[in-house]
Amino acid sequence: MSKLEKLYRYLNNETEERVCKDITQEACKHVPKNYFLLIFSSVFSKLGDTLSNPKTVLTWLMSYVSAPVYLISLIVPIRESGSMVPQVYLSKFVKQQPIRKWIWVMGSLFQFLAIASIGFITLYFEGTTAGWLIIAAVILFSLSRSLCSISSKDVTGKTIPKTRRGKLKGYTVSISGILVLAAGLFILYQSKNEQTITFYSNLIFFASVMWLIAALIYSRIKEFPETIQTDNDQQSGFLSKLRLLKTDPNFRAFVIARSLLLCSALTAPYYIVLSQKYIGKEAYLLGLFIIARGIAAIISAPTWGRLADKSSKNVMAIAVTIASALGIITFFIVSYFDTIRTLVWLYPVAFFILGIAHGGVRLGRKTYIVDMAKGNKRTDYVSVSNTVIGLILLVTGGLSALVSLLSIEGVVLVLSLFGLLGAYKSFKLSEIK
Repeated sequence: MSKLEKLYRYLNNETEERVCKDITQEACKHVPKNYFLLIFSSVFSKLGDTLSNPKTVLTWLMSYVSAPVYLISLIVPIRESGSMVPQVYLSKFVKQQPIRKWIWVMGSLFQFLAIASIGFITLYFEGTTAGWLIIAAVILFSLSRSLCSISSKDVTGKTIPKTRRGKLKGYTVSISGILVLAAGLFILYQSKNEQTITFYSNLIFFASVMWLIAALIYSRIKEFPETIQTDNDQQSGFLSKLRLLKTDPNFRAFVIARSLLLCSALTAPYYIVLSQKYIGKEAYLLGLFIIARGIAAIISAPTWGRLADKSSKNVMAIAVTIASALGIITFFIVSYFDTIRTLVWLYPVAFFILGIAHGGVRLGRKTYIVDMAKGNKRTDYVSVSNTVIGLILLVTGGLSALVSLLSIEGVVLVLSLFGLLGAYKSFKLSEIK
């Protein structure tokens, strides 16, 4: 037994014959190697994602180059929905590929180019010009991300057995959290010195290289061809795929629940805005938020992963309940306790708790949809749900941005109340065995 095999068995508490549920016997022979290739490719992409996150780093960066506020407000909904909405159209192309890892590799390479271009933009442009160029780069990044999103579920489903996928995601998030923590500590240390645009652009360049490394690792995955089913135009159209929401009640219930779980993602920028409003815009705060996110991932992801392999729907329900309770408590603190709301530690701690909750929401819903179906049906589920959620995100994000002009904490409260409804809907989902 190889060391890789022993480590795989140890991490998954496997003492008897290897579990091969929901994958072919041929694929089962390569599970340990694929398991660690998936972990490390995801670790590098997640680190790059954190170091160029629109909710923190890109917002800071665009503000630094004096981009208009209205352009800064666009990057989060464009980045999130832009990676989701095209998926129902891209799914036809993906389903025609017997080997789908190369789609992920291609998407990762385009993300490398998009983020690297932002580094050059910040060095040579400023103001409105820099803002629009960064928006264009974010659009390219989002479209590339959609290729990775829609193909990764298929590759995971074909190479990793059921009851092991949640742990895979948990270990991935935990390891990347360690690297994110190190990056946050570095930024916190550097905040003692005078920050220049060169520092931030180098941070972006470093982030872009993470996708290049991830693509190289992912290309080594052993994936076996899948039988291609040729769809006619009627069966493969957008409206035809949307009929899944009508004909598949459990899938419809999942999409409804997932739309209500958006509070964990949409409230995140408002915690940063609240900290800037009541504490200030000092550079060390950026480091604290990144550190909080890293620690949250390290301590929570393995637990969420183990729980998701037992009941991914319950993970979704528990995690969004935590996010909603945090939002309601934050609303009352900011609204009625003037002394507490000016404490420096309040917002990084809140961001830390939100990081734990959002990690559970993401891991739970991803495990649920991968386990829900197999083959091309899984591709349809992923593409339809992501496209619908992307459209909802655009509308909800736009409305939240408008309401935030009146009350930032009010938006946090409303989104958190919707999250409680999402917890109920998640709990009522059918259990996937």
